[in-house]
Amino acid sequence: MNGVALDEWELTGRRRTHVQQYWQPRFAAIPEVATAFLALREAARQDGIDLLPCASYRPLDAQVRIWNRKFSGQAPLYDMDGRVRDHGSLTQHDIVHAILGWSGLPGASRRHWGTDIDVFDRTAMPVGYSLKLLPEEVAPGGIFEHLHAWLDMHIERFGFYRPYRCYHGGMYPEPWHLSHASSAEAALETLDIDLLARVIRESDMLGRQLVLDMLPEMYATYVVNVDRPFVR
Repeated sequence: MNGVALDEWELTGRRRTHVQQYWQPRFAAIPEVATAFLALREAARQDGIDLLPCASYRPLDAQVRIWNRKFSGQAPLYDMDGRVRDHGSLTQHDIVHAILGWSGLPGASRRHWGTDIDVFDRTAMPVGYSLKLLPEEVAPGGIFEHLHAWLDMHIERFGFYRPYRCYHGGMYPEPWHLSHASSAEAALETLDIDLLARVIRESDMLGRQLVLDMLPEMYATYVVNVDRPFVR
């Protein structure tokens, strides 16, 4: 597949020279991804949907902060159905798996690539509603049910797909997580476990040695074990 070639610093979130910041709406992405997303957003607008990004590019240090808050119990851990798990009852091994159900591994997160964008529909949100990005919002009767029915019909036309559409034993389903196919596939093909191990070893991640010990399992289960573009 064609796609922007990222160097190892860009690929692992240690440099953001590949992404551009946008303000209306606010997100950061590789320019070709941004162009495709803004075209998707315009098509949604014509059908009465205010498609907005709620997460896009994220550097390594920000991903490490998310990891550390969850690893230490400062932020909640959720099961696949969006229920809060009891952090104190989990082993560190269990905590690692619980984090990775919903959050990318620092250094290997698709957020680093500038190719992936989480989305929601502002018009569907009641006044004062706080976005959750949990299964209840996209389930039948959920506030974003209509949005995701629309996305099912249109994202492929704009070059996007859902890498976490189905559960394969790794990341939990995230229908709100859109990935630009050609750009993301090029990045995934470039990433390798040796580079990832080096980045983790040099990071400030909590549980770093445990993560390194588990890395082959984690890489196979959570990094490469995703839905592929336009395969149903």
